[in-house]
Amino acid sequence: MASLTYDLTLAGLSVGSAAALTGIGLIVTYRATGVLNFAHGAIAMVCAYLLRQLTVEWDWPLALAAAVTLLVVAPGIGMALERFVFRPLSVLGSDPAQTLVASIGVFVLLVGGAVLVWGSGARADVPTLVPADPWGQLAVALVLAAGVGAMTRWTRFGRELRAVVDDRSLAVLGGIDADRVAAAGWAFGSFTAGLTGVLLAPYVRLDPYGMPLLVMEVVAVAVAARMRSLPVAVVVALGIGVAQSQLTRLHPSGWGEPLVQAVGANLFVVALLIAALVLPGIGARDALPRTATARVTTPPGAWIVAVVLFLLPLGFAGRDLHTSVQVPALGVVLLSLVVVTGRGGQISLGQAAYAGLGALFTALLAAGRFPGLPELPELLALAVAVLLVAPLGLLTGWPAISRRGLALALATFAVGVGVSRFVFAQPYATAGLMLGRPAGFEGDRAYYMLELGLLAGALLAAHALRRGRTGRALAAMRDHEAGASAAGVPVPALKLTAFVAGAALAALGGGMLGMGLRAFDPAAYDPVRSLLWFAAIVVLGADSVLGALAAAALLVGLDAGTRGGVAAASIGLLAVLVGRFPGGPYEGLRLAAERLRLRRRATLTPLGARVRARLGTPAPARRPAPLASATGVARARATP
Repeated sequence: MASLTYDLTLAGLSVGSAAALTGIGLIVTYRATGVLNFAHGAIAMVCAYLLRQLTVEWDWPLALAAAVTLLVVAPGIGMALERFVFRPLSVLGSDPAQTLVASIGVFVLLVGGAVLVWGSGARADVPTLVPADPWGQLAVALVLAAGVGAMTRWTRFGRELRAVVDDRSLAVLGGIDADRVAAAGWAFGSFTAGLTGVLLAPYVRLDPYGMPLLVMEVVAVAVAARMRSLPVAVVVALGIGVAQSQLTRLHPSGWGEPLVQAVGANLFVVALLIAALVLPGIGARDALPRTATARVTTPPGAWIVAVVLFLLPLGFAGRDLHTSVQVPALGVVLLSLVVVTGRGGQISLGQAAYAGLGALFTALLAAGRFPGLPELPELLALAVAVLLVAPLGLLTGWPAISRRGLALALATFAVGVGVSRFVFAQPYATAGLMLGRPAGFEGDRAYYMLELGLLAGALLAAHALRRGRTGRALAAMRDHEAGASAAGVPVPALKLTAFVAGAALAALGGGMLGMGLRAFDPAAYDPVRSLLWFAAIVVLGADSVLGALAAAALLVGLDAGTRGGVAAASIGLLAVLVGRFPGGPYEGLRLAAERLRLRRRATLTPLGARVRARLGTPAPARRPAPLASATGVARARATP
């Protein structure tokens, strides 16, 4: 027994050491820049893949490959992100929510790029940099924590770092190069991310989706430390790692066995839920920036084009039609984000959880496996599933009452990860579960027509939330929450309404997606999907239902017509550019078109000039020169 306890403790220290490295990197980056780096796990994944590429594929020596990966590539990624992504945001004076969108964009871009380069399959041949003995990893974590603590307390750079964290503008006036401090923070944070990735890769599943999510689960370590205290982060990480390892020895009998096993395997997720939902929020600032949720002007004829494009798949056949079935379902899911984010101005990173619950409940109700309810026809099962999932929107709506910005993002992300780990990934909920289509709509073409009808109903529901008193109240809350509350708008009730309505729409779309695929696939509702969907809806128009439809078509069409990962990389690239185009790509294209229109002046061809002369039509008067130009000409003439 003592030997088992000792062995489990060593295993827990190994996991806790990797979590401590993640916490150290997140805290240093946050203290230097004010950004919670959601891309930390993606950077870890890219570095792990690169180390494997250099050693396994190209036969580099392990020491040289590790030096290049950790000392050159990883810090270089951080410095590039600071220079080209986050420095423009800091210059524009953006709020934390906008940097959050950019950070999620980097995450999505790196995940999509990894899928394009290395594929989506898992790798099990990553070289071991540090032996499995946990003392080596623990020593690395402790040395890094002690070194960073000493640097921030006793060096000039540490004093500059504290000054920038306290007041960046005042530090700049005092002669401190804030950009240099931020670049150093990003470089060190990316270094710790790369180190975490290469240490974890030999012992966990290395794939573009699994490792980034695994690393992001341990963000609870940094949140528990209030994004400030390195010793607290290290102690919490080691404690959770050891406790999770010790829980594996428990094997209770009865109904509690699967639950205890799930908790024992996902204790960091439990800690994330507690840290995000119970502890006081961090970075509690405004919701999404107004530019991210501003209504995009609909171009003339856009709805006609959208209707034609969504009717085109009715003429498809075979694989093309089967792929098109996913577009209306995903469009309904993304409409839920239009309601929550575009109309309510709230950050929601857990919509995939509600979509998955909609598909799961529909499958259970249709199979007669839902407790207390009989077997139902598929269409009725879908309707009942929406009614069951809608109240669960309070899981993210209730924290939204007292949390905004970064704190709300963490809370909604934690709920999404918790549902994925404790429901979708557990055999007791999903084993042997199939999902058919409603009677009379078994074929792809008939089912697509049913989806179009449901999509039209969802569009009407989203449109109704814009009109009337509720729509005006939501717009007021989105634009200025404190002002809306002072004017008598019931802000808490409106937030709950937005999240409940969003959960219902997500459940409807998730159930449609499950019936389209004819099965419940947990991977289709992975928390990484939530980040991808959120980034897509923000960059393509959070307050535009046409933006949701375009995002659905883009996400499905790019991955179906090209290699997997193209859609994620494209959306990530657009989100990364949010600092340079705050109004989104539509606004950027509109401004570019206006500038080109002003620069171009229509001129007649020789034939046109002769026709004008014969018709006797007077030539248009020349536009008067601007005042500044006329003044300059007058001065030039007056000069001897």
